Amino acid sequence: MITIGITGTLGAGKGTIVDYLVQQRGFVHHSVRQFITEEIVRRGLPVNRDSMTLVGNDLRAKHTPSWIVEQLYQQAQSSGCNCIIESIRTPGEVAALKQKANFYLFAVDADLRTRYERAVLRGSETDHIDFDTFAANEQREMSNTDPNKQNLGVCIKAADYTFNNDGTVEQLHQQVEQVLEKILPHRPTWDEYFMELANTASKRATCDRGRSGCVVVKDRQLLVTGYVGSPAGLPHCDEVGHLFRKTIEEDGRVTNHCVRTVHAEQNAICQAARRGIALDGATLYCRMTPCRTCAMLIINCGITRVVCERKYHAGAESEELFRQAGVQIEFFHNEVEQYDNQ
Repeated sequence: MITIGITGTLGAGKGTIVDYLVQQRGFVHHSVRQFITEEIVRRGLPVNRDSMTLVGNDLRAKHTPSWIVEQLYQQAQSSGCNCIIESIRTPGEVAALKQKANFYLFAVDADLRTRYERAVLRGSETDHIDFDTFAANEQREMSNTDPNKQNLGVCIKAADYTFNNDGTVEQLHQQVEQVLEKILPHRPTWDEYFMELANTASKRATCDRGRSGCVVVKDRQLLVTGYVGSPAGLPHCDEVGHLFRKTIEEDGRVTNHCVRTVHAEQNAICQAARRGIALDGATLYCRMTPCRTCAMLIINCGITRVVCERKYHAGAESEELFRQAGVQIEFFHNEVEQYDNQ
């Protein structure tokens, strides 16, 4: 879980970033502006920029420079979700939040005239002002030696990531997305998840000429696993050595294949047969394109999708068999696996 704070100049696009994070990335929104607005209403004051500054500064002076964002941060932690705290304006707030784990400060800026026009279109309670007032309000908040009071200049300089919003909304979204790819923990897709399980199964392999594994899945439920190894009860290659057979490939190369072992895909299908597990409509995950024999078994047992990390250099025949049988085959990478001993 991460928390993002947003600072920036007036009308620069803080709300636009918030909307993107909430709608596209599922963040929970907490707003300093809203927190102070609720206090303004409670005190019976008019909701305008002067009241925002007055009440915000008063709360910080009565408590601590970071008191407001500390309240919001606690709410964020309680939610258990990725959260965003909008409208951070004081150095004290920045200093406090920078001490928190997994906190990042975003800043956004744009041309002054452009920002004013956006603020007028936004039309919130604090935006019904002329351009000169808008510029004066911002200048008042750009620098202040009191840590309890607004200092956007210091906050922006302290940001971990700064965005320019002179362009389109889509361009701003692209900037934000590039940063999110860096800071958000990667949650694996289902294909990545099951491929990792296949790679884990490969660690049980007993032939160092081809340590591969596979898993067979249906409806996101693991059905069976398999890894390369000798038939049950026979010596492992790792213990007694390999039994090679020379094969002439289609391109004329002579390769040595270990024929003592059963391939991972074959072992998985055998496990399913022994346990009475139907594989119709299932997906098989493996390291590289299955060999011709494995491909035929995969087709006959009803598996309809095969996902491989890489292509096998001699896998064209298997790919054609899958195509003819209507079995979908996909690859994580277009790299060709040069290893030719399974």
